[in-house]
Amino acid sequence: MYLRLAKRMLLETDKRLLWKLAWNMGFKGWRSVQKHKKRLKNGKFFPPYLYISIINSCNLRCTGCWVDVASKQSKIDVEAMNRMIGSAKKQGNSFFGLLGGEPFMHKELFEILEAHPDVYFQVFTNGHFITDEVAKRLRRCGNVTPLISVEGTEIISDQRRGKSGVLSATMTGLQNCLNNKVMTGVCTSLCQTNFDELLREEWIDRLIEMGVLYTWYHVYRPMGPDPAPELALTPEQQRTARQFVVDMRCKKPIIVIDAYYDADGKALCPAATGFTHHINPWGDIEPCPIIQFAKESIHDERPLDQVFNESEFLTDFRKTAAQNTRGCIVLERPDLIESLAEKHGAKDSTARKTAIAELRATQPHPSQYSPDLEPIPERSWAYRLAKKIAYHDYGVYDQHFEKDNWQDPREANPPQPDSELVQLK
Repeated sequence: MYLRLAKRMLLETDKRLLWKLAWNMGFKGWRSVQKHKKRLKNGKFFPPYLYISIINSCNLRCTGCWVDVASKQSKIDVEAMNRMIGSAKKQGNSFFGLLGGEPFMHKELFEILEAHPDVYFQVFTNGHFITDEVAKRLRRCGNVTPLISVEGTEIISDQRRGKSGVLSATMTGLQNCLNNKVMTGVCTSLCQTNFDELLREEWIDRLIEMGVLYTWYHVYRPMGPDPAPELALTPEQQRTARQFVVDMRCKKPIIVIDAYYDADGKALCPAATGFTHHINPWGDIEPCPIIQFAKESIHDERPLDQVFNESEFLTDFRKTAAQNTRGCIVLERPDLIESLAEKHGAKDSTARKTAIAELRATQPHPSQYSPDLEPIPERSWAYRLAKKIAYHDYGVYDQHFEKDNWQDPREANPPQPDSELVQLK
């Protein structure tokens, strides 16, 4: 299987792009994680990976989207992006995820990509703006991989994304990337409407036949002004998804990514471990994209590393999240997020200014953690090795997690907003 994957990458992707990937995301990415570990030992903090929502605008209106896509357009300008990326590079960072809205609606996107040939960008996109010429320019850049969102069949895609013809336009953008030998991935937010359609070998085989080199399965998070909780997966479905990912990694010549487990199959939250944090289109620094509260900004006059190090809000978030669950704290314990925001005076970082009300209306949902079930460890030696080196909890849960603090979202009545916040000692 590994030889077949290597052959596919060599034959189906521009060799220069592979070299950029191996060097900027592979070697330098590994080095950035090592620097992160060293910083933690010295009592300092800076996330080795940053996810940046560069614009709020989008041409689609997806059910359950938490981004203010209908609000007045806001974007991070080139100067601010260059300053932020430059500051992160000084800390050893070499990988950045670009989100939106729809990133390709940012008119200076390529100016940003081309200004930093020494790092690697992953662009989360619906693919609708990737024409053949855009794909050719991505190939010339060499330091970017588009991750194109596919949410189901044509009917399901139209229903989920609020527009007709969505899947056709997405597949056209995808094919343009593949025709130009761009390192391309497909991501899916697993929910009730696409679970049976896309979590199957036939879909993986189709991606391989097309030339897609990696796929990423997210789990739908019912957050935002229109959360659609009926789309959320059950704990049983989440476990089925985990088993499927583990099995496909050993069976199919395609990279399969998830974001919630270490090598031993133990659940984790990348934000709680400090692996990554999120920058919104206004430059606010948030724990993750769905936790829309912030105390600090990239526009702060202080150096960016100082901003992260001195953020009591982000520090308290990581500690509180690690103490109370190994899963997603905003799904399981929205009351704690509200309490954290109130304690630190963190602002509602949305344009709609309804984040607190949304939290209060949120019913707790199961996430990837369940203390009663045995973890599903990685079967693939390659994935086990990679996660052992770079993707684990950095000792956060071993040091802080207290199982007795965990509340089953299906059973617990969450405390009222004025209840005492459970914090780390």
